[in-house]
Amino acid sequence: MKTFQPKFFLTLKDYNGKKLVSDLVAGLIVAIIALPLSIALAIASGVSPEKGLYTAIVAGFVISFLGGSNVNISGPTAAFATIVAGIVMQFGLEGLVIATLMAGIMLIAMGLLRFGSLIKYIPYTITTGFTAGIAITIVIGQLKDFFGLTFAEGTHAVETMEKVSAVINSFATFNWQAVLVGLIGLAILIVWPKINKKIPGSLIAVIVGVVIVKVFHMEVNTIGDLYEISRQAPTFTLPHIDFEMIQKLLPSAFTIAILAAIESLLSCVVSDGMIGDKHNSNTELIAQGVGNICSGLFGGIPATGAIARTAANVKNGGRSPISGMVHAIVLLLILLVLMPYAAWIPMPIIAAILFMVAYNMSEWRHFVEICKTAPKSDIIVLVLTFVLTVVFDLVVAIEIGLLITVILFMKRMADVTNIRSWEKCESEDEEGRLKAIPAGTQVFDIEGPLFFATTDKFASLSVAEETKVVILRMRSIPAMDVSALRSLMAMHEQCVERGVTVLFSHVNRQPFSVIEKSGLYQKAGAENFCENIDAALKRAAELCTN
Repeated sequence: MKTFQPKFFLTLKDYNGKKLVSDLVAGLIVAIIALPLSIALAIASGVSPEKGLYTAIVAGFVISFLGGSNVNISGPTAAFATIVAGIVMQFGLEGLVIATLMAGIMLIAMGLLRFGSLIKYIPYTITTGFTAGIAITIVIGQLKDFFGLTFAEGTHAVETMEKVSAVINSFATFNWQAVLVGLIGLAILIVWPKINKKIPGSLIAVIVGVVIVKVFHMEVNTIGDLYEISRQAPTFTLPHIDFEMIQKLLPSAFTIAILAAIESLLSCVVSDGMIGDKHNSNTELIAQGVGNICSGLFGGIPATGAIARTAANVKNGGRSPISGMVHAIVLLLILLVLMPYAAWIPMPIIAAILFMVAYNMSEWRHFVEICKTAPKSDIIVLVLTFVLTVVFDLVVAIEIGLLITVILFMKRMADVTNIRSWEKCESEDEEGRLKAIPAGTQVFDIEGPLFFATTDKFASLSVAEETKVVILRMRSIPAMDVSALRSLMAMHEQCVERGVTVLFSHVNRQPFSVIEKSGLYQKAGAENFCENIDAALKRAAELCTN
């Protein structure tokens, strides 16, 4: 599979009018779904509403055109909301543009270096933990608008815990009209999918919310009360590049790139199963990178594959990248014609939509299942990542989560590595045949990977005074690193000094390569590397009788 091979050009070979109609219908429906979501996610990210549409339009079109999936729909997603809001508060919109451009460059590099398959090495416990944590932060961030709270002047509520404190301190100011509108919107979002799955519940909630507030003249904040609405098309803007800001934004940009890679490839995997296709992961990463660069340059925010919108695309007949491109074009037309009416949308409705987004992305059932069934080490990583995401931020959560995962994994591997000494006779197979050990010979069976955390295993070997030959049975060693090699070489030297011959039995390819490159193979002698335990025991018998 080629590193860069956009699906768009492959689908044109057998494209026809029937497929075009299906893609047009799917693109239109996905655009209707994406409209309120894009606006809501932009607000949750701390930017003006139209920037969410800019992202869905620019990144959505570019990624569909260049992507490695036939049906993946990209745009703003809830995964970025918290980290984007933090960047905007600390570095402003220009800082966000720079971070988005940096993340795009990283994604392109990942694709060119064929890192598409390496994303699978991000543990499920970490992705589940930070996803659930993001969901909680989104809910907390929307409590103010849902309850119509008024924060005291001078309140600093940027971090999640600061928002919790501000909500508690100002809860007496709640607006019952805002709560009522929010509850109505929430009820529609929950019930409507059971009535009609074609028309998105979020659109119905928006329309009903606007009508209620307008007809009954309710004192509820709308988007227009808090933001200036623009229906201007996305325009190219090149930010001022500051090296010091690049350094400060590097961790955030890396987190955006990793999140974009994980979520887009996960969306591709899900859609592959729905349509029986196979995506090109490296092409998709490159497209995500180009899409994010274009989004940043045209006033948008970070983008990635959106699983819910992708699933809607498939269910409504989308089968080629053209449906994603149509979705972007329809959103552009809506932006140019209908965007001023977005000012009428009540903020409690936006909050309700984001509550449902948070609920759907939280994967709480998977969270609970892991806590019930997984090993304690996995539960620790899951809960720790979740708590760190909520209490601190996503960057800290991923960094510490990965660090703890690696440490716990190394401990687990070290625990399963074992060196066992054979008795005088050993049962070798299901038939119960016994292999006699020659006098003056000791056999040590080594099981598990040998790496820096297991170097103490060789130090624990006890070679008896009368031993002339030591056999190291290595058939159960899949891999060895240089730290373990040095420990093995030290053990070999000690045996040689005592006049003890060391035989190596059934050395697998990777450990053998390491041993050969180090010179130990030549030093020990090719004749002392035996194909199997039978050959090693025969060689030991010869040495002990001489």
